[in-house]
Amino acid sequence: MTWTVERRAVWLVLIVALALRIVAACAVQQYVSRTPGRLCLIAGDAEGYWELAGKIVSGTDYSIFDPPRYLLRMPGFPLLLALPRLFTGDNPFVARLVLALAATLACGLTYWLGRELAGHTVGLIASVYTAISPTMILFGVMFLSETAFAAAMLASLVAAARLIQNTSQLKAVSIKRLIMQATVTGMLIGLATYMRPTWILAGPALAFAVLLSDRGTFRTAFALAISVCLGLGLIMAPWTIRNWFITGHPIPTTLWVGPSLYDGLNPDANGDSDMEFFERDKLLQSMSEYQMDREYRSRAWDYAINNPGRVVWLAWVKQLRYWSPAPGSAQFGDFRIRLIGWITVLPLFALAAVGAWAARNQWWLLILTGSPILYFAGLHLLFVGSLRYRLPAEYPLSVLAAFGLSQVWPSKSHSRPLESSRGIEN
Repeated sequence: MTWTVERRAVWLVLIVALALRIVAACAVQQYVSRTPGRLCLIAGDAEGYWELAGKIVSGTDYSIFDPPRYLLRMPGFPLLLALPRLFTGDNPFVARLVLALAATLACGLTYWLGRELAGHTVGLIASVYTAISPTMILFGVMFLSETAFAAAMLASLVAAARLIQNTSQLKAVSIKRLIMQATVTGMLIGLATYMRPTWILAGPALAFAVLLSDRGTFRTAFALAISVCLGLGLIMAPWTIRNWFITGHPIPTTLWVGPSLYDGLNPDANGDSDMEFFERDKLLQSMSEYQMDREYRSRAWDYAINNPGRVVWLAWVKQLRYWSPAPGSAQFGDFRIRLIGWITVLPLFALAAVGAWAARNQWWLLILTGSPILYFAGLHLLFVGSLRYRLPAEYPLSVLAAFGLSQVWPSKSHSRPLESSRGIEN
């Protein structure tokens, strides 16, 4: 197969992906417009992101609510929403079109990740799935950060894949170039962290995995690991310094971990999000934002220590919600919606399991495609569970599923594993 044919196939998938998301943007905007003042299908976070985007456009303080909360949200997604508002004003439909482009980019990056790890066919299959997945189409045009984060996360995973690929060619690639690639990889992890703060741990995790690799010398691996962390630190520095000036503490992400943790670990917790306690307690009337965050962290851990049995039960409930193929919200309780979710996601999970078994000796393939969904699952043993939190990780998981499909339905165009995946075997 020539590159020209491959390129045509990829562009066709991307055109289909964009067209489907433009149709979804029209449908969602028409639906929410029926209710005056309504902004999105899922109320809550969307309004906050939209308001913060307006603050960016107007040049006012990046804060929300009263008393003001300056470290509630990372600025990445509000900045993305601010771009169309800067040129077209407060037009939500134009913003949805920009999100449709970002969602299409996520499909393209899924292809790129698949091609880097296992070849064109695997990448194309994965991109087709992400292009036509109903859930991904819908979330791609909503004012929620999941899809934008997925695109940024995929960019960091592609960079990591290329870095690992080049470490297997030390004689052909200079150490200086590898260090530059490692630094860029860390910077891309940082950019994704601006979309979702929990991704910040991917930097140290990747650095540690590089150290475990037996490619090259320990000295080279150590230099690459440090470079990844340095790139991450460089990108996070402006936000961290800004937060230091505001709070007196070097906060690299947000001060919403405490309330989110308590949302999942409190006497009234049921696995779903219910932030009524925050309005009831009104801690910000007597505490700083930093003190409030620490207070809720303390309450959550105290509850967990004193109620271990219920914490285990809540973890089970949260995982059921996290792994559920269909949305758990009553808003999406229609049988047809749930059926579509099951039909779409179950094959993804099944083929990903096949792919994981087939790639059991290809550790980098497993790490870069399967670890995100397991990482977020681990986090949501503590925090509340929802399909939303799993959705970004389905993009790289689709590469693993496509690899599995290539094993049970082989074609003339065989997939190729990432050479350096053997670098940390067993």
